[in-house]
Amino acid sequence: MAQPTSPIPHSAPDRDFGLRRWLRAILDDRRAEWVILVLIIINAITLGLETSPAAMAAAGPLLETLDGAILSVFVVEIAARIYVRRAAFVRDPWNLFDFFVVAIALVPATGNLSVLRALRILRVLRLITIVPSLRRVVGGLITALPGMGSIVVLLSLLYYVFAVMATKLFGQSFPDWFGSIGASAYSLFQIMTLESWSMGIVRPVMEQYPYAWAFFVPYIIVTTFAVLNLFIGVVVNAMQTEHEKVLAEERKAELEAVHQETEPLVAEIKELRAEIASLREVIVKQPSPSA
Repeated sequence: MAQPTSPIPHSAPDRDFGLRRWLRAILDDRRAEWVILVLIIINAITLGLETSPAAMAAAGPLLETLDGAILSVFVVEIAARIYVRRAAFVRDPWNLFDFFVVAIALVPATGNLSVLRALRILRVLRLITIVPSLRRVVGGLITALPGMGSIVVLLSLLYYVFAVMATKLFGQSFPDWFGSIGASAYSLFQIMTLESWSMGIVRPVMEQYPYAWAFFVPYIIVTTFAVLNLFIGVVVNAMQTEHEKVLAEERKAELEAVHQETEPLVAEIKELRAEIASLREVIVKQPSPSA
């Protein structure tokens, strides 16, 4: 009588692959993303309530317990993503961002590191990685950084030139505003933002220097209305480029989906054509009835 065969035990690599596949299915599930999104919002509210003495006096332990529980969920999620994606986790900048904002909350916030408690609110920024539209906006801003860097260099040169001129022209009479290059740069920054620039700085200067408007008006036109608008132009151009990139990826995905749907039909048509061709050959080879 044949002995019953015992089932072959699953090896460790098989179990590891099954666990990774199970975790991947959970992480890729849209419902899991919604759960993380809700937890981020709740965590943002609890961290805000922790700044209120009244809220801490009424429900301080509950808020701290809830914060710790949500942090534990975030740690488990990051650990699962590292386990599932492994090397691919490090290659994705958004994964590294999530890892940083979660890991910084695990650093003991005692002694000189107590300032790190304020950085716990950075966990709210994980909304950027969860919401695709926010991720596209940040991607556009990052794309605009090289162009913005060139504008910053240009603006710095203009600041230096105008600060030196303002110090030489008005420093003797107004040392608090233009007594040094640093003071002049700060005053010019205030003027550039148009915050109390007329009544607060320019008009008092014009009482002693009636033609000071010939310095300040061109400065405002060049910096506020020209150079700063270059920032907007660079950012808008980067956003448009990022939007077109997303549209191109979506169109590519749609074409791939259509190709995958039509590929079986094309294969079946090719098989039918081959069968029809073979039937024709058989009919041609058969002798005619008159023969």
